[in-house]
Amino acid sequence: MSNSSFPTEFLLLPFADTRELQLLHFGLFLGIYLAALLGNGLILTAVACDHCLHTPMYFFLLNLALLDLGTITTTVPKAMANSLWDTTTISYAGCATQAFLLVFFISAEFYILTIMAYDRYIAICKPLHYGTIMTSRTSVNMAAAAWGSTFLYAVLHTANTFSLPLCQGNALHQFFCEIPQILKLSCSDAYLREVGLLVVSAVLASGCFVFLVLSYVQIFRAVLRIASEQGQHKTFSTCLPHLAVVSLFLSTAFFAYLKPPSMSFSSLNLLLAVLYSVVPPAVNPLIYSMRNQDLKDSVWNLMTVFQK
Repeated sequence: MSNSSFPTEFLLLPFADTRELQLLHFGLFLGIYLAALLGNGLILTAVACDHCLHTPMYFFLLNLALLDLGTITTTVPKAMANSLWDTTTISYAGCATQAFLLVFFISAEFYILTIMAYDRYIAICKPLHYGTIMTSRTSVNMAAAAWGSTFLYAVLHTANTFSLPLCQGNALHQFFCEIPQILKLSCSDAYLREVGLLVVSAVLASGCFVFLVLSYVQIFRAVLRIASEQGQHKTFSTCLPHLAVVSLFLSTAFFAYLKPPSMSFSSLNLLLAVLYSVVPPAVNPLIYSMRNQDLKDSVWNLMTVFQK
């Protein structure tokens, strides 16, 4: 196998051809990135510093905020740098690192979202057993299982993808190193092994999504029995946006990774990537903080302390 089968760098897809649009893209991504940093950073600080928030629900929220920061930091800063300096290159090692981190963070985030749905199901549908089921040890074990399993999963995907010889050039039709785009450059039938792994992963993710939806169905049924309209509104106002973001995240990721090559258009690739890798990290803090009074009070108290 010749060394020419493994390029020294890849060319990423630019968002625009003109300098003005490149700078506009830089400014837009900078605003989104700073909003994600601020929102998730406030959640991390509030949960870590406020002992009243040391419960399983907020522990999982802390994990979600960490994963959101990791996801958006993996892709957006490099895209902003490319737009600012009018370049499209990324090194082979940098591309492999980016692909690994993206698969790791996105997979772990989906598992944490599934665990959070299960946590809310126990809290609302089986409140008397919540303390015995969702103990601190159980919460830590569930989070550790999500992080550990997805780390191994990301290692497997990345090693399998970047071991393939490439003979279709080095230009990726995406603004970051996405595994499906790298597979298109392969000149070996071995890429079918990675495609098979992606299909199996999609089946497992679908199973988790079905479990998540069933959990919310049970939650909604329990909430509808609540006499208080305020209690119903509070639960629905949190659960429905959460379910909407999870559905958007999963559907766009599925389509991006499993769509047929004939549907591979640059604009479609960019849109799907933004919807599953940029939008959720920026939107999740709004869903979980703006509609959670305890978290808002904790953040406000922290800001008051910092001002003093």
